[in-house]
Amino acid sequence: MSYQVLARKWRPRNFSTLVGQEHVVRALTHALSEQRLHHAYLFTGTRGVGKTTIARILAKSLNCESGITATPCGTCSACQEIDSGRFVDLLEVDAATNTRVDEMRQLLENAVYAPTRGRFKVYVIDEVHMLSNSAFNAMLKTLEEPPEHVKFILATTDPQKIPVTVLSRCLQFNLKQMPSLAISKHLGQILQAEGISFDQPALSLVARSAAGSMRDALSLLDQAIAHGAGCVEEAQVRTMLGTVDQDYLFAILEALQVGDASALLQVASDLGVRSLSFPAALQELAALLTRLQIVQCVPTAIDDEDPDRQRLLSLANAYSAEFIQLAYQIVNIGRNELSAAPDEHSGFVMTLLRLHTFRPSSVADVLGAATPKPRSAAVVRTMPEASPSPTQCEPVSRSQAEKSIASSQSPDWHQIVSALPLSGMAKELAQNCELRRLDDTECLLRLSPSRTHLQMKPGPDRLQQALCDYFGRVLKLRIELAENEIDTPAETVGRERQARQDSAVASISRDTFIRDAIKSLDASVVESSIKPIA
Repeated sequence: MSYQVLARKWRPRNFSTLVGQEHVVRALTHALSEQRLHHAYLFTGTRGVGKTTIARILAKSLNCESGITATPCGTCSACQEIDSGRFVDLLEVDAATNTRVDEMRQLLENAVYAPTRGRFKVYVIDEVHMLSNSAFNAMLKTLEEPPEHVKFILATTDPQKIPVTVLSRCLQFNLKQMPSLAISKHLGQILQAEGISFDQPALSLVARSAAGSMRDALSLLDQAIAHGAGCVEEAQVRTMLGTVDQDYLFAILEALQVGDASALLQVASDLGVRSLSFPAALQELAALLTRLQIVQCVPTAIDDEDPDRQRLLSLANAYSAEFIQLAYQIVNIGRNELSAAPDEHSGFVMTLLRLHTFRPSSVADVLGAATPKPRSAAVVRTMPEASPSPTQCEPVSRSQAEKSIASSQSPDWHQIVSALPLSGMAKELAQNCELRRLDDTECLLRLSPSRTHLQMKPGPDRLQQALCDYFGRVLKLRIELAENEIDTPAETVGRERQARQDSAVASISRDTFIRDAIKSLDASVVESSIKPIA
């Protein structure tokens, strides 16, 4: 008996074995159970996500000898003939090779005849977007009002090319790309049933390379089994796919964490020795940085079964969200610049060294070199006292300000912000932060997660520079994301502004002349037009 490829051998035969399209299965199951059957269905999605498979399962559900059901028996002659592709009333048409209007007319002329074996005559038209405009026009009338015994199932990878007149006559289901974890889990079940040994990381590699397509994953799995002489191991799969070992990528980020430039060069050398693709390495590194940012923003998004879970969590805690964004941009720019580099190895090395140059720990060094030396105590800065408003502040020397900050357990961040020469995003960032700690070397601020956009460059750098310049020493600025416990300067100003506005509205409403005018003219006051005088 000839070998049957895994993609055909393990094609789902019923809705219960279908992977990754629960939303479509749920809708079709309910429709079949309640006998609410439409005459035309359209399945859209990328290659290998199950469009034709669902069409065949639906054809079995409609023609199973046990009756119209969401769970076809799979043993009757109709089900077996559909599975083997021999059912006379299931007509599968490849629109890519039957695009002309004459072929479509000939197909539809036979639709008026009753089915030979089954309950319904089912037309499955694959890649329907390839039909010509004339062919679409020829099928419109039949598609809108077909005979009761006819069902149309259309499938396409490009629904944008289908005329709206056709789309409006169909029930449309959008099939999703399958997540890598779902694919790798399914591949593991298949290999266990086949009695083939495997490494779970190897299946993760295959799943990522499949890019959401189960058929591609099964084809790659066939190739991996052949390449590994009957077993699927991580090292052999990496060699087969030419992918970059995740250990290299984690080694890059770990070297950046400790500022080890020699380790970065060693990674580049190792990749060159193995003849691995440098563009692919940067692409994989960008994907890893994306995963890190997701873990930072939504820690629960990482699966408990992810083999890289602990390393991802460790790096996510080690790096700031700002640096991950910067690193992602550097890596993508570096990948685009590889073609202009002297050679790909040089371009890759320069990208790694660029990451090293802009690593988080280097920011303080750059600021330290750029910060002017402390000036004499005679130099004064504007810093308000506790009671007066910002417009009534008196000049206070920096040495006096530092003594005030050092002697206070809770420095007044409102006073500090009002004294900093900031503008734009840097000023917005400072006004919307809460001061958590200020010591000789570090300033820790808290920012509400709803305002993370204020951390966009160069706002944090300018705020850090202003603080260093103000206190005359190098300060490392750290920003934690959490809900504020006390009012920020922006909230205080907003509350005071609202209080003045409320007072102005109340004053207008109490004014005798205004009240008489409202009564005599049957008028009303537009509160949004009222502005406080001061």
